[in-house]
Amino acid sequence: MSGPFDGDEFDGDPVGPDPFDQDFDPAGPDSFDESPVGLSPFTPAPFTLGPALLFCPADRPERFAKALDRADAVILDLEDAIAPAARAGARRALIEHPLDPARTIVRINAADTVDFALDLAALDRTDYRDVMLAKTVSAGQVEALAAFRVIALCETAAGVVAAPEIAAARNVVALMWGAEDLVASLGGTSSRFPDGRYRDVARQARSLVLLAAGAQDKAAIDAVHLDIADTAGLNGEATDAVASGFTATACIHPDQVAVIRAAYQPTAAEVDYALGLLEAAASSRGVFRHEGRMIDGPVLRHAEAVLRRAAR
Repeated sequence: MSGPFDGDEFDGDPVGPDPFDQDFDPAGPDSFDESPVGLSPFTPAPFTLGPALLFCPADRPERFAKALDRADAVILDLEDAIAPAARAGARRALIEHPLDPARTIVRINAADTVDFALDLAALDRTDYRDVMLAKTVSAGQVEALAAFRVIALCETAAGVVAAPEIAAARNVVALMWGAEDLVASLGGTSSRFPDGRYRDVARQARSLVLLAAGAQDKAAIDAVHLDIADTAGLNGEATDAVASGFTATACIHPDQVAVIRAAYQPTAAEVDYALGLLEAAASSRGVFRHEGRMIDGPVLRHAEAVLRRAAR
């Protein structure tokens, strides 16, 4: 099949027997040399996509544009959503069916897999520079992806424990956690209780990844809700996510997008309260009382966060 690259054929694997021959550089040119005004050449722009990030299997190109149209950003998945035998075709589809790179993330396979180098070779033929690295376990793994803005997926016991180190890597723009691979890495069988609540180990991992991201002023992305029909459960988790400080929530079905967006969008009452609170603060000195509550600096920052979400 002919692809959009000077007529040479791409069969899903990099050209030549060795993905690193023919001057192929997995890092590529340093994309941070053209950072937005005001940022260091070695500092990627902050992650602002969301709040609803929709996964789409990379071997289903007929869904690419639809997924991007339905969500705030799309995650083209070369990893878990793809059977190993279909990954070569998925890499071909990635090249031949381009989307807006500003709203597209590509999830690539873990750094210790054969597919990792093949994924990078395919990406080198695209304009995509936001990647999600599956099963990230060290800062070194993301620092090796020097040409990319990396969303590090901390979804194993090793990855969660290393989250503070990973978040500190300069090209990491966000951390995401994952419950199912985490429990699998521990030898467990389920991340949730029968009533749908996360087990304690999953809740702890979620908090640790959020804290690690926040400590480095990086974005945090909440995990997917696998029960598509459970909109109440998704709403509860997304509502908790935004209240806790997550930037976005990933999802696996277009019907989940509206639920996530609604949870992240402040109500009119919340916006009115935040505006009134900040107006009162402008004429107050230090700690003050507003509608029966003690107000200090942290509460004012909460109000500012509400207004930032309202403006998205």
